[in-house]
Amino acid sequence: MREIVDFIFRRHEGLYGEKPKVIASAPGRLDFLNTHQDYKGLPVVSVAINKRTYVALSTSKTRSKAVSINLCDEGVECADTFSANNPTLVEEGWFGDYIRSAVKALRMKGYLIDDFNLTIYSEIPIGSGLASSAALQVSLVAGLNALFRLGLERKDIAEIAYQSEHDVMGIPCGRLDQYGSAMGGVTLIETKPPFTTKTLVRKDILFTVLDSGIRHSTGSIHPVRISELKQGVRELLLLDDLPGDLRNMLKEDIYALEWGRLDYQRIEPYLHRINKVSMKRIVFTFKMHYSTILALRLLEDSSSIDTREEVEAFLRSECDECLSKTGLEANSFLRLLGGLVNYQHVLLRDLYDVSLPRLELIRSKALEAGSYGVKISGAGLGGSLLGLVGSEEQAIKVLKHTSGLVRSAWIVSVDEGVRVELEP
Repeated sequence: MREIVDFIFRRHEGLYGEKPKVIASAPGRLDFLNTHQDYKGLPVVSVAINKRTYVALSTSKTRSKAVSINLCDEGVECADTFSANNPTLVEEGWFGDYIRSAVKALRMKGYLIDDFNLTIYSEIPIGSGLASSAALQVSLVAGLNALFRLGLERKDIAEIAYQSEHDVMGIPCGRLDQYGSAMGGVTLIETKPPFTTKTLVRKDILFTVLDSGIRHSTGSIHPVRISELKQGVRELLLLDDLPGDLRNMLKEDIYALEWGRLDYQRIEPYLHRINKVSMKRIVFTFKMHYSTILALRLLEDSSSIDTREEVEAFLRSECDECLSKTGLEANSFLRLLGGLVNYQHVLLRDLYDVSLPRLELIRSKALEAGSYGVKISGAGLGGSLLGLVGSEEQAIKVLKHTSGLVRSAWIVSVDEGVRVELEP
């Protein structure tokens, strides 16, 4: 950590001929529980990991300039210059738009941002399902907050980073990535106002991250699934015999729809009368949410016999093969939590159609090597898989067993959220 701070300090000084006044960093995150639910207004659970993005900043007397060390090392265009007074976006895929949009979001809130020099270095691979863009924007907003003394709190940083990507850039994301990166730890994020968060203290959880090397775009997945859900709701509303109370709770705006109040058992018979794709997406939403409620109970009180028995019975009924058949005596908490992780992956694969044959092959190898649970982290159709393991020894075994199938792999632990490494 200290080495990276010193590294970006020196690189910034070399690029701009002056020492940075501020260095800030933010973690990547694992999309742990309730994946693909934040844009429906349902709570999600994020895990901040010890792979971070670092930004170094100093003021500029001319125009703003941003340099990505990672992109420079790749031999591609890596510098962007713009005016902080008028940070217009360039084009889709241009890295500088993530910087420009953050400045624009701050200015839209009334914060005065002067021109600055920026150096970026990230440990988080782009497009791997670990929220690299959110870590960049969260660290940048935190750095600008410190540089220009804006007085933002951690939650403000998360919300502005979200608005930057969602409102300014027009990417149909939820708040999972930005709030998970800003808050850190294992964090439950309520994705409807007032966007409250609750950080769970679990230092006994260790993960492997298996990067498939298949790049994907959240912007190409979320709009399609949202459209499919909307179509399903429209078809339900056309059913003459749909009970009035259920009809009143349904809304074509899937974010406004109160999924948590709908009774799945009552609406389930009607789902078989709409198109199959939309039916699958709606069933996914209910089942993913309920399994997350169970996982949260387990995380908050892993010693509760009643909770463990409830989770075991649920998995035996819904997905018996999701429970690890090894290590039954070693750690029943991780075995049950891993079972719920496996269950959520099955839902993502079978009801949301965001897995791929290569992801399934990597996952099967990780399970063979002793992972308690393995699931997609992020939107899917590429990116990374997260694996729940019980020890570093077990994690190393997983990495060895999947080598040759993945682009890269890491053992990661739970990390803190956004922080300022160097104060002005």
